[in-house]
Amino acid sequence: MRYAVIIPDGAADEPIGELGNRTPLEAARLPNIDWVSSHGRTGTVKHVPTAMPPGSDIAIMSLMGYDPKANYTGRAAIEAAGRNIELAEEDWALRANLVTIIDGKMIDYSAGHISSQEGQALINLLADELASNSIEFYPGVSYRHLVVFREAAFKRLRTVPPHDIMDQSVQKYLPKGKGGGALREMMSKSAELFEENEINEVRRQLNENPATQIWLWGQGRRCELEPFSKRFGLRGGLVAGTDLIKGLARLVGWENIEVAGATGYLDTDYEAKGQAAVAALKDYELVVVHIEAPDEAGHNGDAKAKLAALEAIDKHIVGPVLEELRRDKHWRMLICPDHPTPVRLRTHIGKAVPFALAGENITAVLADTFSEVNAEAADLHVERGWELMEYFLKT
Repeated sequence: MRYAVIIPDGAADEPIGELGNRTPLEAARLPNIDWVSSHGRTGTVKHVPTAMPPGSDIAIMSLMGYDPKANYTGRAAIEAAGRNIELAEEDWALRANLVTIIDGKMIDYSAGHISSQEGQALINLLADELASNSIEFYPGVSYRHLVVFREAAFKRLRTVPPHDIMDQSVQKYLPKGKGGGALREMMSKSAELFEENEINEVRRQLNENPATQIWLWGQGRRCELEPFSKRFGLRGGLVAGTDLIKGLARLVGWENIEVAGATGYLDTDYEAKGQAAVAALKDYELVVVHIEAPDEAGHNGDAKAKLAALEAIDKHIVGPVLEELRRDKHWRMLICPDHPTPVRLRTHIGKAVPFALAGENITAVLADTFSEVNAEAADLHVERGWELMEYFLKT
């Protein structure tokens, strides 16, 4: 049996006026995804447990078959694993977004999706000033970077993701609790260093959002997960463009399959990711493809971009993978977002999402297209999201 899981991050949504009061899933042309839905089982699954924040870290941990309540230790620690950054027991990792804050308001959680070259230069500038034996900076991709505090004490620290406070005053969302003062000082220092930096001067001249400072959030300690091969008896390979998802893969023992052009944004190379997944099906029993683009479109409040991302996923990823799987009768495919990222809200919510699965020994109940409404009308509703993986693999 060969298995494929496609994760269109943040794909679930609400009806949108400019799409004729349809969700992006309803408005998009998705012949391959709709085939999976109409020839298999569809339903809803809640990947974010009640009282936990609706982040992709928690939701995709659940989607992969692991209970977040029992295993989650913080987002940045997972991303550190994706970067092969080793954390000792007393270390803490934090995400450092490059953001645009103007007149005290969060204008852009990604500093205009700043290039990796520019972002790395700014983080290195900050490291030159603040790095020490106990503080380490790790430049990443675009606006996504990490800071590791060795032997820190952040147990009651409270931080807020910048994408949750778009167009709001940031003052009441600054880090609070033990260690919060040190983080606020670091963020303030970054604003001083970045203010007249030539990178930002050029970005302003080009009418691009400058990286006015870093925003620290997502603190986490070392995370350990049971190997997927032990838990489910399968070897897995992952195609993804973000450190967070790569980190989860590394923690469960999946192979990270690197793809040139996988950016973790709307400009990702969908075709290259699809072809990498097809090739991986020859080497792995389970292949997982994660696509960040629908989530980014949701954060940007861009319904048309979200629709276009879903159509690209259907054409360049689901289509080729499904065609490869169907060459044999022993196969299954699962299509499932992690959480909704409504265009109206521009952030994540913890509601249930639709899923569809098809393949050997799976019989259709409601032969219909893939959408939030049709999934809700189905008879399969998984309240504890981490149980869906076992159902998909073993039913």
